Amino acid sequence: MTGIPIDEALFYGRTLLSSSPTPHVDARLLLQHVLQRPHSYLITHNNTHLTSGQETRYREYLARAHRGEPIPYIIGTAPFFDFELEVNPAVLIPRPETEQLVETAVKWANTHHATRLADIGTGSGAIAIALARQLSTAAIAAVDVSPAALAIARRNAARLAPGRIQFHQGDLLTSLAPGLDGIVANLPYVTDGEWTALADGVKWYEPALALKAGPDGLDLIQRLLAQAGRVLTPDGAVFLEIGWQQGTAVTHLAHTFFPEAQVTIQADFAGHDRIVVVSR
Repeated sequence: MTGIPIDEALFYGRTLLSSSPTPHVDARLLLQHVLQRPHSYLITHNNTHLTSGQETRYREYLARAHRGEPIPYIIGTAPFFDFELEVNPAVLIPRPETEQLVETAVKWANTHHATRLADIGTGSGAIAIALARQLSTAAIAAVDVSPAALAIARRNAARLAPGRIQFHQGDLLTSLAPGLDGIVANLPYVTDGEWTALADGVKWYEPALALKAGPDGLDLIQRLLAQAGRVLTPDGAVFLEIGWQQGTAVTHLAHTFFPEAQVTIQADFAGHDRIVVVSR
């Protein structure tokens, strides 16, 4: 018994997911996952029928997406730079803004001949892996408080940057020795007020531990900056991803803990404050 053809399946998926900002992409990714075929196959075989089992799985995945479950959690992977990361609800789904954070840190590291960097709150390992792949001679450490997140990060690193990253379970910088040239962190920065307004797909499925950071969203960032002086080299730097309204507050915090440092803010693709660089 055969199911519906590919073009009809895609049309059905786009219709069911019409409330998504990207229904065409969502339906396509789910069908690619079911068929284990690339996008080009869907185009060139648009009249090919699914098997009944494939159609059943596709409809199940669409129903999950319709209820708000993020597509990367359904298919088990998410893109970051030029590679695919394993993800599940123990870790955040990487965002494009975090690629900008990595690019900023890599540019600085190349200019300053940095040899030791750390990714704090590594989650899926996205930042640490990208640093390792782009800085071939640097030693990279990755820290997370969550054992479940570290298990995913280790699997991703074994596939994408084997032997390049040293993992630590711990609270921010407490498990690291002095001598870091650069600290890169996409820590939780969602305020209590912002949490209530987040999309259901984020609140219901992504880990609150990796998102919520107190009334002003700065609990973890403040603690990191307070610890950074112990492990950072005299000419080191801290690279932080922040909430779009936190630029002024994080700049003030940075100057509190590093009075002589140069603090700069960079905007994301939407023009919002997103990256803070603290250079000693």
